[in-house]
Amino acid sequence: METTQESKLQMGQTFPVTIKRLGINGEGVGYFKRQVVFIPGVLPGEEVVAEVTAIKKGFAEAKVKRIRKQSPQRVAPPCPVHEQCGGCQLQHISYEGQLEQKRDIVVQAFERYTKQIAHKLDIRPTIGMEDPWHYRNKSQLQVGIDNRRVIAGLYGLNSHELVDISDCMIQHKATNEVTQKVKQILENLGISIYNEKKHKGAVRTIVTRIAVRTGEIQLVLVTAREDFPRKDQFVKQVQTALPQVKSIMQNINGERTSIIFGDETFRLAGKEFIQEALGDLKFELSARAFFQLNPTQTVKLYDEVKQAAKLTGKEKVVDAYCGVGTIGLWLANEAAEVRGMDIIEEAIEDAKKNAKQHGFLNTMYVTGKAEQVLPKWVKEGWKPDIIVVDPPRTGCDDMLLNTILKVKPKRVVYVSCNPSTLAKDVAKLIGDYEVSYVQPVDMFPHTAHVECVLQLILKKGN
Repeated sequence: METTQESKLQMGQTFPVTIKRLGINGEGVGYFKRQVVFIPGVLPGEEVVAEVTAIKKGFAEAKVKRIRKQSPQRVAPPCPVHEQCGGCQLQHISYEGQLEQKRDIVVQAFERYTKQIAHKLDIRPTIGMEDPWHYRNKSQLQVGIDNRRVIAGLYGLNSHELVDISDCMIQHKATNEVTQKVKQILENLGISIYNEKKHKGAVRTIVTRIAVRTGEIQLVLVTAREDFPRKDQFVKQVQTALPQVKSIMQNINGERTSIIFGDETFRLAGKEFIQEALGDLKFELSARAFFQLNPTQTVKLYDEVKQAAKLTGKEKVVDAYCGVGTIGLWLANEAAEVRGMDIIEEAIEDAKKNAKQHGFLNTMYVTGKAEQVLPKWVKEGWKPDIIVVDPPRTGCDDMLLNTILKVKPKRVVYVSCNPSTLAKDVAKLIGDYEVSYVQPVDMFPHTAHVECVLQLILKKGN
């Protein structure tokens, strides 16, 4: 019993460790005397000396003290606040290395949850970006005061210190430019900034979104109350300094919360919407409308979905978790019919509007859960050939997976933003379905996120 106790790490202990792999959040994973340790900022193959920062049930957390043997994939992070911010977990890895590591994260997930098929799976190289910087089309930055200066940023990693990142290297340059100017205008006009602890002050968050294809920009100022000092002057100065801002909106959030948006949104100047396009599809983006954050990679992702769906013009397609309908609309011109569902009513209204705007007559959208709506359609004699699922990070609802096994579409295309829940869900379907391939796509370079498109084909005899 004593030897087991000795082998366990203690708080503050310094120890040598070799990093075996990256975890799902981009942290290095190593083992010290068979105890698993998570260490941010290190790479597989590196030999490091680390210091224990936390002891949890079944694992320990540590920080790197020094690197004895460095990985050839290691680079110096170009962002000056990389370590404080924590928004990019992988900036210390070359971009080619990131694409390899993301594929490996997917491989690990399948080895863990689908042992019986993992060894023979076709997990393809990650599809990356030609230029993996300045790709995000939207920024949401908290506003604060630092030495009488207005700053805008995110709360630091494991802290409540606001880190100014209004010149972020993964944000579109135009959103950075608008944020910098808006900070300056707020400061020059002496407009009060919200203080979270005291629950006082006006301006909480600067939200900036660019429609990349049209160049139109929308600015949303989130405030603690509707009225704030020098509002009209603020609007005039934004219009003068930033003519590219076509929509100036105000959202009110007076709650003590970390949620960014409140329920009420007003137009202060310009248009209610900005116009964006993906491929041949056009979208009107309102202040709170969901839209993919990396349009360049979204086109690649949706093209992979289309390829996996193998449409001939005769298929009935279900777009489960359809949101505002983007994936279904991407497929609609090559399918016989597309039906989508989502539990969010506003998203379904947007999906209907988007389909109508594009002149699609072969689409139908309803509010509800796929596992309730699908059996009803089957009962009415409408059976899908293909089901596309794009669930949240928590994966598919078990009832939906059971419904898929009952309905037995010829193909299932699973779009995932979480390799662990993807592999867990696939494990429940592989009795009846064959996994053709898994295609990782890098939607968020320099972060630990990886999206996948997976194609499942119904086994013969089912």
